[in-house]
Amino acid sequence: DVQLVESGGGLVQPGGSLRLSCAASGFTFSSYYMNWVRQAPGKDREGVAVVESDGTISYDDSVKGRFSISRDNAKNTLYLQLNTLKTEDTAMYYCAKALPAGSGYEWSDWGQGTQVTVS
Repeated sequence: DVQLVESGGGLVQPGGSLRLSCAASGFTFSSYYMNWVRQAPGKDREGVAVVESDGTISYDDSVKGRFSISRDNAKNTLYLQLNTLKTEDTAMYYCAKALPAGSGYEWSDWGQGTQVTVS
């Protein structure tokens, strides 16, 4: 079965940094797009970043220039480096397995999430 386990969240001051990890298993990791998605209380889920199976990367405008997504296919692990954190970055961050769909991406599986709090 697909398993996605996020870690690395925590409490950080504005301007600080965190590094999130997602350990993946149960599927051929290298064949899938991988996303980081976040959700703040009372708000919709928001796609943060995606790395495609060929390594192509894209970011939401709200985090462009501050966050960096990467993947290590040999370790079946996805990463998100969060720099210059702002209070509005506070959310639960999820790792999502994805496939291309139309003009965007389809999130097919999720982890349990890791909480990032900036205050």
